[in-house]
Amino acid sequence: MPFLRMNLADLLEKYNGEDKCRAYLEELRWPHGPVCIKCDSKNVMRVGGREEVLRCKDCQAQFTVTVGTIFHDSHLPLPKWFMAICLICESKKGMSALQLKRLLGTGYKTAWYLTHRIRQAMMNANGADEKLTGTVEIDDTWIGGRNYKGTGSGRENKSCIVGVTERGGKLRLMVVQDLSSDSIKKVVKKWVSKDLELIVSDQLSAYVPAIGPVYRQKYARISHKRTYVEGNVHTNCIENRFSLLKRGIVGSWHKVSVKHLQRYLEEVSFRFSQRKNPALFSETLLNLLKTDPLTFEQLTKKNAA
Repeated sequence: MPFLRMNLADLLEKYNGEDKCRAYLEELRWPHGPVCIKCDSKNVMRVGGREEVLRCKDCQAQFTVTVGTIFHDSHLPLPKWFMAICLICESKKGMSALQLKRLLGTGYKTAWYLTHRIRQAMMNANGADEKLTGTVEIDDTWIGGRNYKGTGSGRENKSCIVGVTERGGKLRLMVVQDLSSDSIKKVVKKWVSKDLELIVSDQLSAYVPAIGPVYRQKYARISHKRTYVEGNVHTNCIENRFSLLKRGIVGSWHKVSVKHLQRYLEEVSFRFSQRKNPALFSETLLNLLKTDPLTFEQLTKKNAA
């Protein structure tokens, strides 16, 4: 499969036209030649005079490489799609829709929609069934506005995030309803392997029943009142990941809605987990091709996830 190491200069030189971009998408989606999206036949031909349109000789279906993907019904030229993907993949703290609007020369609505479709592909690529192993750290943080009245706990208008990370490895972040043991248990069950070497948390009492007897012999807690590191026991890695997330919010996105917060978390998780992957651009493109269309109406409806 033609996975490529790509920076913006190479991209602008290699994929500076619609035909070149489309040809590369076809290589990624169909490495052994086009396949009918309706009947899976390989008996496919190009429609005369329209190189991008393919027709199945068996079922007569006509289609293009972007049909049935997150590119579907997009009026944005493919070179701009490629530029946006490259910029988002290579921006350590993310890129706002406003910044993308300026760089691509599009409207804000187009740039905003574009960023969320790319995040949707990253969400699907994060591997919901892939569990973390080795030494795993788990911790929580709060995202949201300040409590200007100075009353209460200061968390009334904030969203709670639970994160788990492998030391030297992957990251997963999830919005949870609260910091109850039941909420934390869902994160542990979804992303933490039973075959890990060690799982570390702080002294929050809810972690004990959430981690449960399955991990009890491999579980250690660090008391931050006493020290931040005790041999191999610390949560410094996950706290650093939270700092990366917060720098993205403060320095790049500036404002993140609760409705779309999980998509932003998936972007941070994906980019961090794939930070050593030289073919990150190509694999993100491939995941866009594997992701079902996301309409603007779906994205903006009241209960959009």
